[in-house]
Amino acid sequence: MAAMSAKLSLAAVLLFCVVFVIAQKKKEDPLTERVQQMVEWNSKKSIIRLNTEKFKQYVKGTPKNYSVIVMLTALQPQRSCSVCKQAHDEFTILANSWRYSQQFSNKLFFTMVDFDEGSEVFQMMKLNTAPVFMHFPAKGKPKKADTMDIHRVGFAAEQLARWVQERTDIQVRIFRPPNYSGTLALALLFSLVGGLLYLKRNNLEFLYNKTFWGIAALAIIFAMTSGQMWNHIRGPPVMHKNPSTGAVNYIHGSSQGQFVAETYLVMLLMFALVGLGCVVVFFSLLLSIFRSKYQGYPYSFLFK
Repeated sequence: MAAMSAKLSLAAVLLFCVVFVIAQKKKEDPLTERVQQMVEWNSKKSIIRLNTEKFKQYVKGTPKNYSVIVMLTALQPQRSCSVCKQAHDEFTILANSWRYSQQFSNKLFFTMVDFDEGSEVFQMMKLNTAPVFMHFPAKGKPKKADTMDIHRVGFAAEQLARWVQERTDIQVRIFRPPNYSGTLALALLFSLVGGLLYLKRNNLEFLYNKTFWGIAALAIIFAMTSGQMWNHIRGPPVMHKNPSTGAVNYIHGSSQGQFVAETYLVMLLMFALVGLGCVVVFFSLLLSIFRSKYQGYPYSFLFK
């Protein structure tokens, strides 16, 4: 009787172990299938396009042992979001750099949700603007820092890679496609300078002109401290358009950032001030000429 009771207990323990193993296997199968599906998509394209259902299953779904970088954007022509196109180009450079790097693994995926393909995702995340870059960690919910502040740091691929490293501890080295426009422009500049020096080889006194070099130095200083140089470094968008309301913002709401349109607006205002200054100077010269031709002319300004 005792032997039969021991056998029954052993059978119960074995049955419990089998059920536990099957349950664990069923629990792990969805994760394995999810990772395999993401890897398969990633092998075809560096950026995985998601709709609402796929976003819920592969990004918001649990369990998950991989991080996901999601770009929420509005690329359809009817949205007229030029910033979204620029951000998508930089995001593509980042995703391609990761896909073809030696560190590539299934621990990080780059995905995209278009507003017209997943408007419910925008509602779910309480977003009324685009583009937005968000990080969904392998464990836990996204925090405030998991949403990139593109208005402050821009959305250049280098800035995106730095932000990804801060959130995931994964370093992505950016590989940009070759761009020969800068090389051609530099070669053209040297050709023009060389041609000028050759034509003026018998009259090079201007090289010793302090005024010439002073003007050149001031031009370089103004160029390096201008808003255009800030745009080149930070890579901000030209403007910002709200995909929900359609409102376009040309002026950034924070003192820590600016749009490219702001640079041109300030430049136009500066040109207006310079033009006003020219009007004042030439008007003063005109009054001075009148005073010299008509003795006793009572009006003057700046010049006697």
